[in-house]
Amino acid sequence: MTKGVDAVTQAETPAECGFYMPAEWAPHDGCWMMWPCRQEVWSDIEAVKQDYVAIAHAIARFEPVTMAVPPGTVKDARNRLGSDITLAEIPIDDSWARDAGPCFLVDGKGNRAGVNFTFNAWGETYHPYDSDNAFSEFVLSKTGARQFHSKLIAEGGGICVDGEGTLLTTETCFPNANRNPDWSRDEIEAELKAMLGVKKVIWLPGNELETETNGHIDGIAMFVAPGQVLIEDGDEPGDPWGEIKRANIAALDGQTDAQGRSIHMTLIPEALEAESDSDKFCRSYLNGYIANGGFIMPRYGIPADDVAREVFEDVMFGREIVAVSVDALATGGGGIHCITQQVPRA
Repeated sequence: MTKGVDAVTQAETPAECGFYMPAEWAPHDGCWMMWPCRQEVWSDIEAVKQDYVAIAHAIARFEPVTMAVPPGTVKDARNRLGSDITLAEIPIDDSWARDAGPCFLVDGKGNRAGVNFTFNAWGETYHPYDSDNAFSEFVLSKTGARQFHSKLIAEGGGICVDGEGTLLTTETCFPNANRNPDWSRDEIEAELKAMLGVKKVIWLPGNELETETNGHIDGIAMFVAPGQVLIEDGDEPGDPWGEIKRANIAALDGQTDAQGRSIHMTLIPEALEAESDSDKFCRSYLNGYIANGGFIMPRYGIPADDVAREVFEDVMFGREIVAVSVDALATGGGGIHCITQQVPRA
């Protein structure tokens, strides 16, 4: 039994029950999002809502989308989103479904479950966050999934799996003192294995200079297939984080996955030329959404968009690539992946 398991309420871990976290390219029943509501995050929340609408409609071409909407904003959301997006009214503090939402699990027998990790708004960066901490339980209830609870403070953006036992995460995130000061890295790793049904955790150095999430993996690297990782290039001219990216590449170089396969890396640029007044502007092309038959990628209106699209066309194995502007969304420190949470098909 791991440190995060409550022996009174939870006798077995997900792994012991045969559950595991599937890869994001596995078939989905749908996608959850959270309507923009925290004014302090963005300088122009009206423009952010337009980005959310565009992203929701792009995903809805491939799979159903449900938008969590706080009380008092349902009419505004419905007028903007139209009738093809399902609304679910619930109190929320913020709008990052990847991090506040559950990590869904399946067992290969037609059953679906999910983990409610503890959420503290990225190290108590924002207040309040109690409604967001309860959001995961709400989503699991709505989807009829069995619920498991973990005392580990963690966010979905800090986790990437291949669906075959391998997990990528970073040293700068979950072991950070602003999240789990009383947990050792070994204890965190054991909890991730027990909760997500993985066999091997690969730790990348992360990014200590990225202070909004403390270096979430979804801005650094992502599995695109078993044994295949897309990772940010560290050799772009003028990149202030070039050394950090090279350290992450070096840490992954020579690694094998849980099945013993050597991991092959494909490099992708960052949107370095994108202009913004925000010091937390998200420039990561990795921060997109794998949908049923499609990939929703961020667009910044710069030449690197075309380079990134070509990379995705090569690694997304026939999925339609749909580019959506994130100029407003990215000023809040996140991207398309951060505001979405897929519901795997059981």
